[in-house]
This record gives sequence, structure tokens and C-alpha cells, in this order.
Amino acid sequence: MIPFNKPYLTGKETQYIEDAVKLGKISGNGDYTKRCQNYFEDTFGFKKALLTTSCTDALEMCAILANIEKGDEVIIPSFTFVSTALAFIRQGATITFADSYSNNPNIDATKIEALITSKTKAIVVVHYAGVSCDMDTIMSIAERHNLLVIEDAAQAICSKYKGKALGAIGHMATFSFHETKNIISGEGGLLAINDDRFVNRAEIIWEKGTNRAEFFRGEVNKYGWVDTGSSFLPSEIIAAFLWAQIENLEDIQRKRLEHWNRYQESLKDWSDKHDIKLMSIPDYATNNAHMFYIICKSEDQRSKIIKHLKANNVLAVFHYISLHSSPYYQAKYQGKKLTNSDMFTNRLLRLPMFYELDVTEVISKILMYG
Repeated sequence: MIPFNKPYLTGKETQYIEDAVKLGKISGNGDYTKRCQNYFEDTFGFKKALLTTSCTDALEMCAILANIEKGDEVIIPSFTFVSTALAFIRQGATITFADSYSNNPNIDATKIEALITSKTKAIVVVHYAGVSCDMDTIMSIAERHNLLVIEDAAQAICSKYKGKALGAIGHMATFSFHETKNIISGEGGLLAINDDRFVNRAEIIWEKGTNRAEFFRGEVNKYGWVDTGSSFLPSEIIAAFLWAQIENLEDIQRKRLEHWNRYQESLKDWSDKHDIKLMSIPDYATNNAHMFYIICKSEDQRSKIIKHLKANNVLAVFHYISLHSSPYYQAKYQGKKLTNSDMFTNRLLRLPMFYELDVTEVISKILMYG
């Protein structure tokens, strides 16, 4: 069976983990943590980068930094993973769900302004499949209404909007290094801060609400509890694993893009024949080959393709149930029908994508359908 995902190991992960252990500081914020954080700041232009134990934790830090409280409203796309909403619900926010574009799962920027009320505090955008949202429009709306913009860039490492790295545009951003992402550490994430107002406090929240990081740098003569926070920073074991991936990021991206382009070129005629839409990349966005998906003409067609591929030893999967129609939230949702989000829920199909993928074999099985 060709799996949907297979974690790629560069060969140096265990070597660096052993080195981290020998260095004698494995609890976090050691040498490998600093290497990773410096890389992200220097390469992508973030004012501050902090490794976290997951992208979910990074989002929870965003919610704390944004001072989200009960009664505040936060606008997010409905077609996203639960963590995007959960981080803000835990702080007491009311979620205002926005629809996707008809041809793109990203939040429809033209629909955001109508959702803003006097209680709105932030807009959270999700760069689905690593493809950028319309950030000029979104940042302009946020500026007019004095709102924060948080980029959920979980899938968007190395992607750009008009030449600028995703995660470096909003006030804050988050990334994921879950084993399904382009570079991985098993579980792991990153908080990127682009607004000076949040830099110092982010480090305190990261360190369980203490100024311990300042203490270790010799900036204060003792440390204590100065704010809210939690145990958001990962161990050096995770950071060491991630560093091996970062060192090979260019090669990983090259290989994934090769697979993506093969899919796109090889499936054009097949998709036209079956009234299936392939991925499209807006002119303002780049493609980081995080995933390759197709949009089937119906839920029934998608089920048949999944069954066909499984019978031929290829695992393809569908993605999220729109959050507004999920079992947890559907009874609470009283907004308008989100037609496009529901369409992607029912019709989007993800094809296998990983470094060592035999994409030719997968394509041959797909072309056998119909």
C-alpha cells in the first residue's frame, strides 16, 4: 500500500539528538533551539521566532498575546483544522466563521469586512495547502478596523505572498512541524512575532509566565512569575530533530515540487474528462508543494475514487469537516450557509505527497479510474 504520508528522515536526526543529550541541556531553549529560531528569523524575516511543542500551542500563545477574553469575536475560515478555532475558544472568544472562495479553500477576503462588529478583535487567516491568502486586502481591512491579523501558516513553510514570506506579514503567525508537514519533528511548532508590542511578552508566556529566559541571558539577577503562560517550549530533543530537517529544507522542497508538478502535468486530461478540478495557484502566491488535492464533481465521485485507489494499494484521503458544521459546533452555529466551505468538505480529495513517493506509480493508478 502506498501511504498518504511517510515521514522523511534525512539521516542526521539521531546524531543531533545524541549530541543534544551530550550537551547536557535537554529541557529546552538550548543550543539546538537557538539554532532553529535564529534560522527562521534570519531566513524569513520574523522579528522573533519561538519553537513550540505544536502549532496548536503556538496558536494558544497568539490568543493570550492578543488578550482575547470572553465576549470578544474572532473571524476565522470554517474550512480549517480545529486548532485554529480552539485556541481562541479556550480564551472565551466567540468564533465568527467565514466562507472560502469558490475556487480556493482559503478565506474569501471580500467577505471579511461584513463579518466585523464592535466586538471583533482579530482575523485569523489559514494559508491552506501552503497557498497564500489575499494578504493586502486582509491587512488593509484590519488596519481600517484596528484588528490583529494572525497567520495560521501551519502548512506554509517557504511559501510567499508577492515575494514576502508567509508568516512575516500578519502581527503574529504559527507553523507546524507535525509529521505530515514539509519539515517535521514528529510534533512541534513555531510562533513568529512581527509586531514589537508582542516580542517580550511572547517569551514570558513561552517560559510558563516567568522571565527565566532573561535570567539565563543575564539580563535580570533572578526570575519569577510575572505573567500568565504555560509550558509551550519543546525539549532540545525535538529541536535537534528539527535542525536536521532544516539543514535539508531546500532538497526536501525540490523533491516535493517535482512530485507536485508531475501530478499537475499528468492529470490535466484525466481531470477534464471526469469534470474534476486540479489545484490552482493565485498570481500573488507561490507553491510550497505541501499537498496536492483535487476537487471532485460530487461527494459520490470522491468516494468512488478513494475506493478505486484503495483497491489498487494507494491511500488518498479527504480533509476537514467545515468547523461550523462539525459535531461539536453545528448546534451552536446560527450564521449564514457557508456554501464553499461545505463544498470543499464534500469534494476535496488529497493525494499522497511525501519525499520518497513513487509519484509515477500513483498517477498510473489514478489514470485507471473511469
